Amino acid sequence: MSVASNQWHVGLVGYGEVGRILAEDLRKDGVRVSAYDIKLGDDRAKPLRDHAAGIGVALASSHADLAAEADLIVSAVTASQAVPVAQACMPGLKQGAWFLDFNSAAPGAKQRAAALIDGAGGRYVEGAVMTSVPPYRIKVPLLLGGPGARELSPLLVELGFNAKVASDQLGVASAVKMCRSIMIKGMEAMVIESFTTARAYGVEDAVLASLKETFPGIDWEKQGAYFFQRVIEHGRRRSEEVREVAETVREIGLTPWSAQGTAERQAWIADLADDGLFGAKGTKEFARSADWRTEADRILGKVKPDEKQ
Repeated sequence: MSVASNQWHVGLVGYGEVGRILAEDLRKDGVRVSAYDIKLGDDRAKPLRDHAAGIGVALASSHADLAAEADLIVSAVTASQAVPVAQACMPGLKQGAWFLDFNSAAPGAKQRAAALIDGAGGRYVEGAVMTSVPPYRIKVPLLLGGPGARELSPLLVELGFNAKVASDQLGVASAVKMCRSIMIKGMEAMVIESFTTARAYGVEDAVLASLKETFPGIDWEKQGAYFFQRVIEHGRRRSEEVREVAETVREIGLTPWSAQGTAERQAWIADLADDGLFGAKGTKEFARSADWRTEADRILGKVKPDEKQ
């Protein structure tokens, strides 16, 4: 591989929101970028192909074809696909290539993926993305873990990432991410459940006033709108992540009651979004209402008064 990381060929597995943002920022700095996404093989391919063509990203025909060209592979897919993606990249993996796992998977899943990549001659590093990507883009806070983390960290910084080493031990960075997600993704689910129920009883103003008194540093109107937006748009991915969170909790012997409930609520909202309750996906208006009440009213119009959700 080239000594300078900005001369690398970066391969992105997953060309969703995160993958496209990384591609845009890397291409602005002239980095060669390829991408592969399973959606390229179905009727969802056109917007991905149009985006790639517009910024000069080459599209690969398979995981292995992508791996054969890449000095650095960034896996940014849904949590359940972290290990399958590592396995699918193995046949084409260049010797010594870096594999950065961006996925919100449990420490155990990261360790299984690492065994596959390292066993095939690659160098696996886990990456824990510590907040939402869009506001920060490639500069999103990123914790690295694993034996190669200290070597890869400055190379990623050279590419524009905001990467810091959490531990030389694989699984530590993911544990930080998973424990944080119990709170953050749980708050999203609780806000949707609390605010929608308050709306149904006509007490939302009193509830928000009480929350403001208890937590004066939070604008609950804006926070509520943001949480509704993010779950409506990304509830499917979030539900998979929180299932990995639940597995993380199980690994230490606790029953993940809170995480399980969060995963179910996130998935339930995702189902409603798939059914078109919140409008047509892919439009500028989808999941962008500045007033959470609009989306809460849609939910309330869907459920029956005597139906427990």
